[in-house]
Amino acid sequence: MKKIRVEDAIGTVLAHDLTRIIRDKFKGVGFKKGHVVQKEDIPELLKIGKQYLFVLDLGKDQLHENDAAQRISKAISDPALEFSEPREGKINIITPHAGLLNINVDALLKVNKMESIIVATLKNTFPCKKGEIIAATRIIPLTIPTKNIKALEVLAKEAAPILSVTPYKSLKVGALVTGSEVYNGLITDDFGPSVGQKITQAGCTLIKKILVPDDVTAISNAVMELKNLGCELIITTGGLSVDPDDVTRQGVITAGADVTFYGSPVLPGAMLMISQLDNIPVISLPACVFYYKQTVFDLVLPRVLAGEKITKDDIAAMGHGGLCMNCQVCHYPVCSFGR
Repeated sequence: MKKIRVEDAIGTVLAHDLTRIIRDKFKGVGFKKGHVVQKEDIPELLKIGKQYLFVLDLGKDQLHENDAAQRISKAISDPALEFSEPREGKINIITPHAGLLNINVDALLKVNKMESIIVATLKNTFPCKKGEIIAATRIIPLTIPTKNIKALEVLAKEAAPILSVTPYKSLKVGALVTGSEVYNGLITDDFGPSVGQKITQAGCTLIKKILVPDDVTAISNAVMELKNLGCELIITTGGLSVDPDDVTRQGVITAGADVTFYGSPVLPGAMLMISQLDNIPVISLPACVFYYKQTVFDLVLPRVLAGEKITKDDIAAMGHGGLCMNCQVCHYPVCSFGR
């Protein structure tokens, strides 16, 4: 690179984006790579602190930051993902659909140990919205040896893909609200504004909701009815505590479901149970889902909709980050809960 005074730069081509910062108003590209410096640019370049510019002449064994970022993005990403245009050497990686973020964490660590290359991501298993930025990448210097990027591409190919987003399935859902107090009309059925709303917001269809008393046979029959209706996911609420009249667990088992686990290191949601009924996932939720805004349900539903079969190991790992802070203003999922 050749260093020249700004006053002598008229007619030269900028080798990289130049950042402009105006306090509380703007931070971004002031002059883009490839811009031909004009006489009227000189005062503005001086205002952003540029007394000198570099004229760049790249050899065949070097890559510019924008070109490097493009190759990194393509190498580490599932083909379905999208990319922003490079700005100041950085590219954002974007999901074109809602879904569950999947990251090969070990491979990502290896990438970030490579010299002068960085990839910043959201946390693994993050529930993503359509159009959300899931990662960003750049190199640290203005240029990088081409061999470094080729080494990354080899690593990424072996671990492919390092980044992907599994689209959510739109499932037909059956709901079972247990509790004699609800069944007999002694208290309000709060399923709709809590669990029901989250089901529909996730793009699923609630086929039928059944209210049953705390009776093993009634619960079992209702589960079988939902299965026979073609439900692809069955959700039960309530009746999972240690009280003698809480018999949801027994009712689900009587219907023929195999319990994967009962109990989770997540609060709210310790009494969660997940089981399988002829390959139909059955999520049994404790009554806390009617009270708290975010619970274990928010952690497991995206994974089920992404087609995952949640294991006991998966649930055990949720203990790290499994304590909801019940913030006065909830920002989930942009928080530590479930992360």
